[in-house]
Amino acid sequence: MKKINVAVFAVLTILLIQTSAYAMAVPAAGSFAFDLYDIAVNQILLGPIGFVAGVACMAVAAIMAIRQMLIQAIGVICGGAFLLAADTVVQTLGTTII
Repeated sequence: MKKINVAVFAVLTILLIQTSAYAMAVPAAGSFAFDLYDIAVNQILLGPIGFVAGVACMAVAAIMAIRQMLIQAIGVICGGAFLLAADTVVQTLGTTII
C-alpha cells in the first residue's frame, strides 16, 4: 500500500509541475507549409466541405440514435460538433495557455 501511495504522489507531482506553454502559429505566407495550411484548414476544414461533413455527421448520428446505437451516435455527435465548431477550435490552438 505504501508503494502505491508513493507512486500516486509521484504522478500527481509530475502533473502539477508548471512547464512552458507553446502555441501553434500559422506558417509564414509564401512558404510550402502555408500552402498546405491554407488548403487543409481554411479551404477544407473551415470551408463548405467541413460544414457539410459536420451536418452529415449530425444526420448520421440521428439515424444511429433511432436505431438504438447510442454509444456510436455519441462519438459521431462529438465529431460533428468538432467540425461545426472548427473555427473556434483553430483559434484555440493558436492561443497560449499558461
